[in-house]
Amino acid sequence: MEQATTPPRSLAVHRLRAGMVGMGMIFDETYRPFFETARQRGLYDPRFGLCDIELAAVASKTGSRAAAYKAAAGGRIADFRSFAEPDSTAQLLAAGVDFVCVATPDDRHYESSRAVLDAGKHLLLEKPSVLSLAELDALDQLARERQVLAKVVYHKLFDPDHKKLRTFVHDGLLKHVNNGYCSLLEPKQISGAQFAEWIVGRNPGTYVAVHYIKLIDFTFGGRLTSVTCSGQRGLVGPADGSTWDSTQLRLGYRYDDGREAAFDIHTSWVTPDNFPGYVEQEVQFRFDNGVWNSHSRKRGVECTIEGHTPFTVKTTMNNHYNGRFVEPTGERAQRGYGIEVLEQFAREAAYVEFGGAAVDRPRRLDEMRGFAYNDLGAERQVVAAVQGMEAILAAHAAGRPNCVVHVNHPAGGLVLLEPGSAQPVVLYGPSV
Repeated sequence: MEQATTPPRSLAVHRLRAGMVGMGMIFDETYRPFFETARQRGLYDPRFGLCDIELAAVASKTGSRAAAYKAAAGGRIADFRSFAEPDSTAQLLAAGVDFVCVATPDDRHYESSRAVLDAGKHLLLEKPSVLSLAELDALDQLARERQVLAKVVYHKLFDPDHKKLRTFVHDGLLKHVNNGYCSLLEPKQISGAQFAEWIVGRNPGTYVAVHYIKLIDFTFGGRLTSVTCSGQRGLVGPADGSTWDSTQLRLGYRYDDGREAAFDIHTSWVTPDNFPGYVEQEVQFRFDNGVWNSHSRKRGVECTIEGHTPFTVKTTMNNHYNGRFVEPTGERAQRGYGIEVLEQFAREAAYVEFGGAAVDRPRRLDEMRGFAYNDLGAERQVVAAVQGMEAILAAHAAGRPNCVVHVNHPAGGLVLLEPGSAQPVVLYGPSV
């Protein structure tokens, strides 16, 4: 008797064409390995089948880095088109893409993001998303009108340590946060070389404190009530200028039970280049019934290699974030939560476009927008903190230090109060 055979299951194959705005260090560390791995393996999910992710076009200032990358990558990447200024983003959008990643200096995010959303493309935006609530309102509204995703890269929420912290809070093991301290120190090569072109008039708080602002806002909830900030100058810019070496940010929160908490976030990008930690990260949160401590060096590996550490190889390394490995199978791979967060966005976009009937797309879109960890609509308190910090530092540089920003003050949603002045400065009128 002939045995019946089951016909092979057909697998739907879809494609998303990606655009990339910005080809600097962030691209090389995370987007490059994501796109290369996605080209080799695609993305599979039972909800939408197999989806090929293709880097189709890139936009940058001069195009030189894009050309060098294409020559070095060979077959690891698609034969993408490269556009340089002027109008590089508009040219990229005209090339035909489905989603666009924006990884430019933070004070250039808004214009590129607005163009992407206006063209009806899904958007993935590096943090901080934008520098003001007015810009956030405009982008969020545009994303809703064009029926596309607008998401922000918060890779630290994918850090196993931070996920475990949130799990304990979510499950009620850690009860009511009282206060917290976060610190991130980066070497001078960050401000003096890798980002030297755009640090003028900028500060490390906006650049990296936003990771911890989001961690605090997402993990503990509550309502942001106040923002204060101080800082130091004189190494990467004039001592009386608007370019900051380090910042000390404090956020006040109030919770539904009427209790309050305060969080201090210290950042610097002038640590000596040979500091063993390279990027030194530390958090401590104190609760009614416990304390959470996390330190990037204490959890990691220490390594010394003559002639290599601490420059070409770091003395302490975070292999969870992004690492290159020879797998047990012999395959070379680059992986970590800094790359996983990009893959997660691609899965969200693929689910929206290919996860069922076209008539159900609005429902799938709303489902993906419901993720408070990365959706632009969940950014209000984070952007309020960033805008408040920027305003305080600007007033300090102008000779008016020690200002405080209040959130949802009687005078407006975001209000700057200067010592000795009875007149509040309204930074944002509507309620935050």
